[in-house]
Amino acid sequence: MIPLKTDHELDLMRQANRIVAVILDEIEERIRPGASTLELDAWAEGRIRALKGIPAFKGYGAARPFPASLCTSINDEVVHGIPASGRLLREGDIVGIDVGVVYDGYHGDGARTYAVGAVTPKARELMDACRRSLELGISAARPGGHLGDIAKAIDGCVSRAGFSVVRDLSGHGIGRSLHEEPQVLNHYDGKRGVRLKSRMTLAIEPMINAGGWQVRTLDDGWTVVTGDGSLSAHYEHTVALTDDGPEILTRC
Repeated sequence: MIPLKTDHELDLMRQANRIVAVILDEIEERIRPGASTLELDAWAEGRIRALKGIPAFKGYGAARPFPASLCTSINDEVVHGIPASGRLLREGDIVGIDVGVVYDGYHGDGARTYAVGAVTPKARELMDACRRSLELGISAARPGGHLGDIAKAIDGCVSRAGFSVVRDLSGHGIGRSLHEEPQVLNHYDGKRGVRLKSRMTLAIEPMINAGGWQVRTLDDGWTVVTGDGSLSAHYEHTVALTDDGPEILTRC
């Protein structure tokens, strides 16, 4: 069953997601050549806690708990990259930063991909296409529509740009749990999916590759990389569906 949120629950989710937005805004000035992903993670955890939140990713997962507060995914890493002191950002890299926060029992989740200094035109095009596809996917998230409308908007945008949508990963419902029903596909499989209703809360997050859509997971059990070594970009907003249209919660 897909939970519909009360006014009180939506208020708590706004608080959680506002912290996510602050982190994603403020971290940009720290993304520079020579910075380590562990340094970024330590700053983010301290900032989240100073804002009265709890890092949602740290310790997540039963079999192999995620060890950090941020997912930091560089170049061909699609998602779930693990911060480390030896992972230094280099001029020309792109890095996806994914942030999760718990505030008073409710979750926020958001991601952006950042350029490290000057990047290639192809990398910039990939990032721009992913950002545009997220905007179009959010625009399609309206009560009375269907989940398939979101996927169709994202997939169409990415395909027109000449890139590919990762099919093995998706967005998700979010609220009291980090991952709730429904699964929010980014690739369009031709199905309408469930009907969208007001007060649903969704984490919409296209992950797109410059090459093929195939991915694989590294031996650390978390880091997902492109199958062909091509660049990947990731953007995410948590959105509340309302009768007046989608409300993006991951904004300051």
